[in-house]
Amino acid sequence: MIRKMPIIITGGGQRLGLACAKALVAKGYNVIITYRKARKDIAVLEEQGITCIQADFSTSAGVDSFTSNILERYSALGGIIHNASEWESEEGCSNTAILMENMWQVHVFAPYRINLAFEALLCAGAEQDGQADIIHMTDYVAEKGSDKHIAYAASKAGLANLTSSFAKRFAPHIKVNSIAPSLLMFNSGDDDDYRSKALRKSLLRKEPGEQEGVLAVQYILDSLYMTGRTLSLDGGRHLV
Repeated sequence: MIRKMPIIITGGGQRLGLACAKALVAKGYNVIITYRKARKDIAVLEEQGITCIQADFSTSAGVDSFTSNILERYSALGGIIHNASEWESEEGCSNTAILMENMWQVHVFAPYRINLAFEALLCAGAEQDGQADIIHMTDYVAEKGSDKHIAYAASKAGLANLTSSFAKRFAPHIKVNSIAPSLLMFNSGDDDDYRSKALRKSLLRKEPGEQEGVLAVQYILDSLYMTGRTLSLDGGRHLV
């Protein structure tokens, strides 16, 4: 079922967020994306009919500005996909307190405040479309932890926990679920040794690509009976 009401994808200017935006608009969805830094793909997205809003979720003021913008422009939403993310490590970090604050600001505080701010819009969207959705993009490391990205893993675990709480709060008309990927696609600068080591971490030993995440998003949007759950896209990594 294609939603008539707009769906927001945060961090939609690159990688998985970009792929989801293109896929959904191609299916006829009304898509809004946020982006932090200007990129060449933004103009292309706008030409395709996607509304692109610059937003910085690393500060409370940035979250306030974004929510005010949406509340002024829209009366209903069909869904929110929380894809905006930061990837920072303790290695070489001079201030771990700031590191932890940054990770929780982007991955927990921002989604928490956005979900609450848009509750009425999502309820209105559910009335129009029959249901509305929130999807939190978490991470495989939320389950297992990471010795090199401790703050990142902890914040993604916090986001995963928000899924359960908001699923209870927003039921029965707003579904709230998570997608937890491990490796979906490499970065262009990843060398052969890193790629080989990363592939050996999963049973399926492949780089599935962004489409795997797109399919997971579409499954959740199409589902009528799934909430408070996590789709794990890890290639069997938990069994290695």
